[in-house]
Amino acid sequence: MDIALFSPSSLFADDDDASIVEETNKSQQSYVERKHSFPGMELLIREFSFHWLNANLLWPGTFAFAEWLVQHRSHIERRRCIELGSGTGALAIFLSRSFNLDITTSDYNDQEIEENIAYNCAANGITPVLAHIKHTWGDTFPIADPDWDLVIASDILLYVKQYSNLIETLSFLLKSYKPKNDEVVAANEQNGGTFMGLPRPAFLMSWRRRIGKEDESLFFSGCEVAGLEVQHLGSRVYCIKPRDLHSKDQKELVVESTA
Repeated sequence: MDIALFSPSSLFADDDDASIVEETNKSQQSYVERKHSFPGMELLIREFSFHWLNANLLWPGTFAFAEWLVQHRSHIERRRCIELGSGTGALAIFLSRSFNLDITTSDYNDQEIEENIAYNCAANGITPVLAHIKHTWGDTFPIADPDWDLVIASDILLYVKQYSNLIETLSFLLKSYKPKNDEVVAANEQNGGTFMGLPRPAFLMSWRRRIGKEDESLFFSGCEVAGLEVQHLGSRVYCIKPRDLHSKDQKELVVESTA
């Protein structure tokens, strides 16, 4: 489908053009507030009437992912989480309220996105507002030693031209993960040689917006080339982790058990 190939991401290659578009949009910015139904609650979300990076709307994957996470809550409980492409912040707000999840939002380096997420946090009783990181995929991540053991995202594969940048950011977050403490064994419980729940770290992604299979496969094959392992968990939810994570965790478990 053509939608995956035509996008504002083409503006990213030229900083001057991007600045012009961004300033034009800021001068014309307006908002609309809508009530959205999530499992067990209703959220009031302020959305941009238009945003040049599509940070203005809640996409289908957000609601589908929320439902899936409620049904698989063990995957996210007691996790330290960062969301990529947070947009309005609705999913992060839902997870914070539903599971008291320690979650950080992130999106393109755009002040309006950050301010709108903060607005939506306050409007839905999240005080203080959720921590937020402004980061453009592919750029140097502002935190050198990330300690999030779970990265999440929904409907972020729209722009094929940004796949390589997304994979670069994702690879950094997963491969540079530094846990806050030494609870490696507790985080990766072993039972008969298998691991319970998701590995740490891991990337959970829901993808509901339809694009061509060839375009979709570009992202997953790019992950494999980057040393990441992709697993479909069902309902178009995917788990992505460093390929050598399992063997690494096994070695750490052996060291701990013999200490």
